[in-house]
Amino acid sequence: MGVQISNILPRKQIEIKELSGRKIAIDAFNWIYQFLSIIRDRETGEPLKDSKGRITSHLSGLFYRTSKLMEAGIRPIYVFDGEPPEFKHAVGERAERKIEAQWKLMQAVEEEDVESIRKLSQQTSRLTCEMIEQSKNLLRFMGIPVIQASSEGEAQCSFC
Repeated sequence: MGVQISNILPRKQIEIKELSGRKIAIDAFNWIYQFLSIIRDRETGEPLKDSKGRITSHLSGLFYRTSKLMEAGIRPIYVFDGEPPEFKHAVGERAERKIEAQWKLMQAVEEEDVESIRKLSQQTSRLTCEMIEQSKNLLRFMGIPVIQASSEGEAQCSFC
């Protein structure tokens, strides 16, 4: 959902080197969804997979982006969402959009519409419990702290 603070805090663009020596809390689900949606085959829309057909887009993205942060002297801390608040259970809008996008994606594949395949495949990303555990394990193997929030990761990040 995101926190809309642009009306109360001024926007300031900084260089990544300005964060060197600092710890930063990262909303893990936000980044993982980003990797699942953008690290894909451009023609088929399929996510990056290993030789056994298991999705690895999330791991590739986490590994390389985290490495870049560490290279810049930044100490990341990844925060994973816990149980969503009640009001999010009632919202079925996201699920409906994913179903509609999946249907349109099948049509685009049939029509070999590469541009639509790219756009629609990004909208159909799904994060599984296995992917979450794989992500946590990768980060731990890299020596990166992982925090399991009791609810929203964003809220926990602001507390860190």
